[in-house]
Amino acid sequence: MSSQPDIEILDHQSENHAYSSVGGLEKQIAEIRDLLEIPLTRPELFRYFGLKPPRGILLHGPPGTGKTHLARAIASSTQSSVLVINGPELSSAYHGETESKLRDVFKEAREKSPCIVVLDEVDALAPRREDGAGGEVEKRVVATLLTTLDGIDSGGQEMQERVVVIGTTNRPNAIDPALRRPGRFDREIEIGVPDPQARFSILKVLLSKTPYDISDKELAAFASRAHGYVGADLAAIVREAGTIAIKRWVGTSSTDAESLPPKLTIAELQSSLPSVRPSAMRSLFVEAPQVRYSDIGGQAGVIQKLREAIEWPLLHPEAFKRLGVRAPKGLLLYGPPGCSKTVLARACACEGGVNFVAVKGPELLNKYVGESERGVREIFRKARAAAPSIVFFDEIDALATSRGSSDTEAGSHEGVLTSLLNEMDGVQELIGVTIVAATNRPEVIDSALMRPGRLDRILYVGPPDQAGREEILRIKTRNMSVDSNLDLAKLADAVSSVYWCCFMILTIVSPTTLNW
Repeated sequence: MSSQPDIEILDHQSENHAYSSVGGLEKQIAEIRDLLEIPLTRPELFRYFGLKPPRGILLHGPPGTGKTHLARAIASSTQSSVLVINGPELSSAYHGETESKLRDVFKEAREKSPCIVVLDEVDALAPRREDGAGGEVEKRVVATLLTTLDGIDSGGQEMQERVVVIGTTNRPNAIDPALRRPGRFDREIEIGVPDPQARFSILKVLLSKTPYDISDKELAAFASRAHGYVGADLAAIVREAGTIAIKRWVGTSSTDAESLPPKLTIAELQSSLPSVRPSAMRSLFVEAPQVRYSDIGGQAGVIQKLREAIEWPLLHPEAFKRLGVRAPKGLLLYGPPGCSKTVLARACACEGGVNFVAVKGPELLNKYVGESERGVREIFRKARAAAPSIVFFDEIDALATSRGSSDTEAGSHEGVLTSLLNEMDGVQELIGVTIVAATNRPEVIDSALMRPGRLDRILYVGPPDQAGREEILRIKTRNMSVDSNLDLAKLADAVSSVYWCCFMILTIVSPTTLNW
């Protein structure tokens, strides 16, 4: 039985070659280089000022954003030795072997100094000790790692053992707090969900070795639509698009195939986008609604107000900035059941091209203390990461019942309401997220939720009038085989005395009714 750890040693690469495979992380690269280059190449400057150089950097962020890729690229670009260790690979079932492997890693790093140690998935190696889930073995491993990091520059060698540790994780709160302090992991750098400019840079890197016929303008427009997609998602989109392009080329005749070499086009990228769900929103209930405003009848006034409140800030942000006007944070759709409140919210997300998170009020409630509040915080955290996005609360009266109510159930949900109020307009500003809520009982909603800054717009979605009923019937019968003599105006007038909401109108549109 050998206790020698499985260590990967990276070859040195030039800076241009190492960073050419990383896109959209220029700011993080510059920050990490400032922390690494001087301590490893000019340690005498720190000795001159009597300072200790930084010993560790923690890279954290959602999965697929490029934490490990960035750590390996930066490490291989330096003139130092590089040791890459996966956290789970150090674990062993034998008593004391994990600690021995960990000590061997840092012993070799000291021998190869200046050296960079990359600890991938560090949360598996150093979980929180107070949780008690891992037992005594994990606690000993954490203690060994802490003492090893503290002893990197010990020994009176005037800091000749130049070792820097880079840790990566997508669960920073799962790491033991003792590891997240100056002297161990001195700096924590978030590798978040990329913005449109970063997505454009990532796509340029991914397509650098692929023959394509796409202009920068088309690629930038495509990147601006891919809200919530991280680097791994974009790589999957390019792979899917390449598969579509290959199939298209193989399907052509042999003469055409010889004269026209295959190239990736913007059409393949756009067709592959719906097949990959954005990682930033994968753990939430996310829909990709294919509903247009043209599919909704009788609500032209509400649709126009939704466009002004949601689409205009996304399409014309410079106009809002120039006028000093802030877009509304939330909208409340209220009205009788069946009047297309939920369908309007779905159409709004589809027309605006943003991520859509549908939250059903009753499903968010949990019998365990604190779980419902945690669910609210998690929803808004993911929505912020994938901004711009729409969070739709259906039946919000189940979550936000007035705190002054004598209902015992209302009192049990006060924690959920408080969390909701803080997330919408609390200390942390809500940027890039629009709240759309629907209810047929607006009188029971807490007044604190319906003030400016939270639900700014309150829109009544009522039963359709005569023209609205005709429009609904026309929309629902346009793909049906109906009698050419069918009088929709007469039918709309007839149902007005019996049926008064859109849901009922849709119900009666059946083959039996159309023979009426």
